[in-house]
Parts: sequence; structure tokens; C-alpha cells
Amino acid sequence: MNSAAEANARPGDVQSLRRRLIGFIAVGEVGVLAAMALLVAFFWLLEPAFLSERNIRAILNVVSFVGIIAIGQTVLLVAGEFDLSVGSVAGLSAVVSAKLMTAAALPVPLALLGGVGVGALVGLVNGLIVVKLRIPAFIQTLGMLFIGQGLIQVVTGGYPVYPLPPAISTIGGADLFFGLGWSFVFFIVAAIVADLMLRRTVLGRNMYATGGNQEVARLVGINTDAYKIGAFIAVGALAAIAGMFVMADLASGGTSIGSGWELTVIAGVVVGGVSLFGGAGTVAGGVIGILMLKVVQSGLVVVGVNANWQQIAVGVIMVMAVGLDILRRRYFTAGA
Repeated sequence: MNSAAEANARPGDVQSLRRRLIGFIAVGEVGVLAAMALLVAFFWLLEPAFLSERNIRAILNVVSFVGIIAIGQTVLLVAGEFDLSVGSVAGLSAVVSAKLMTAAALPVPLALLGGVGVGALVGLVNGLIVVKLRIPAFIQTLGMLFIGQGLIQVVTGGYPVYPLPPAISTIGGADLFFGLGWSFVFFIVAAIVADLMLRRTVLGRNMYATGGNQEVARLVGINTDAYKIGAFIAVGALAAIAGMFVMADLASGGTSIGSGWELTVIAGVVVGGVSLFGGAGTVAGGVIGILMLKVVQSGLVVVGVNANWQQIAVGVIMVMAVGLDILRRRYFTAGA
């Protein structure tokens, strides 16, 4: 009797354990945090200088710029779309803002608002074309990437925009704590707000529903078009803010601001467990993914690996992350 009862209980226990394991693995942040901890330990063992105060500060500074865009990109990916133009939008917004301060002699606050407005406007254009005209986001935002790069050259004539008002240098040179400035503070606050929005609010639940199954979301009364367009505007505005923080850090509107950020941002958030297929992922995961990517790049530099291998490493990590996402969707979710 007891043996029979134990035999009957075992399949249920195994199934319960399996479900718990699936739920654990399905949380993207867990795997990324574990992988990042192993990478940090690996690079530290190879070169103790990796965990020096200077190197940690450098990693966090870079993450604060790219991470601001990653917040918006995460929200957009959750809604089922993505934006390849964020790098050029960051650069365009920065040089337009710089021009407004110099050539147009506008006050600094108005010039900064103008830069954010440029980013939001580009996001609106992307959103309307993708959502209303049904042009795939890949084609539209790739085209906007080239348009933005061209407009940067038109606005600047190919030369950095300077000198900027002293207030910009004050913002860029601020040392609030541990050598980190306003960009890091904005990044942390924006990440917390966006993560709570996605996890805890109706807006966030509707965003997941929009990306998870758009047709079903429409049937239950969710205005999926508005959510997607809003997400495009948000990522455009955040890209603009990131670009202007770099402008403040450099004290000039450089033509290279934002160059190459688009792929770094997408790679990072995907590594952090944000699905390319929509409806899954968190801002916390996306931010951790960006941090992990920068840990890898910085670690390779510190241990003396050729710079060309950094791009190879990023590509390999991104492919593996997408593969794990597909595996999780096919096997773990189906088996839950």
C-alpha cells in the first residue's frame, strides 16, 4: 500500500519540480545574472585589474548611455516591434540640440527640449509608418537609420558643433558619486520607473498583450496601434536623451555620437531575456543584458584580446541568446 502510494506520488512530485525549474529558467534575469557573475570571476582571475575602481566606473559610464536606449528598446520589443534607428536618432538629436544652442542661440533648456522633440518626432514617424502603413519595422527603421546619418552630416557639415554653453559642460562633468554623473542617475531612475510600469500597471499588461498576440489583444478592446506608436515615440525620446548626455560629456555635438549603438542595444536586451518575437522580457533583464555585454567587451580589452574579437564575441552571444529564447518558447513554455 505504502509502496503504491509512493509510486503514485512520485510522478506528481517530479512534475511539480519540473514546473518550478521551468519557471526558474523562464526568468531571463536569473540566467543572465549567473552568466555575468561567472564572466566577472573569469576576467578577474585572468587580470585582477578588471575589478579596479577605474574599470568599474568606465563600464558603468558606458552602460548609462546605452542603457537609457535599452529601456525604450525593451518596451518596444515587448510590444512586438524594434527600432534599428536609435543610434542615428541619438546623434541627430544631439547635433540639432547643439545647433540650437550655438547657431540659434536658444537657452539651454529650450535647446535640450528641442533635441528630445527631434527624437520623439522620429519615433512618431517610425511608429505611424510601421503601424498604419504596415511597412515592416526592419525596413522602416533601417531606412531611418540612413536618413538620420545623412541628416547629421547636413546639420553639421561634417564638423563637430562647438563651443557649447558652460552649463552643458557642467552637466557632463558632474561627479555625483563614484565618479558617475547625471546620465547614470537618469538611467537608474528611468529603468526603475519603466520596469515597474511593465510589471505592475495596466499599461504594462496591455503592452505584453499587444506583443504576445495582437489579434487577441484587439478583440479584448486594447488599442494595439496606440501602444506600438507610443513605444516608438518613447524609444525615440530616450535615444535623444542618451545622445545629449554624450554631447554633454564631450562638450560638443560630435558627428559620431550614437554610431553603432543600434545593434549593441538590441544584442544587449536580447541577451537579457527580452524576446525578439514580442510579449516577453523585462526592463531589468534588458538592463542586465546590456551590462553583461559591456562586461564582456571590457574584459576582453583588459586581458589584451584584439579589438576585432570583441565584435565576434558580441555576435556569438547574441546568436546564443536568441537560440535560448527560441528553445525556451518551444520546450519550456510548452512543457509547463
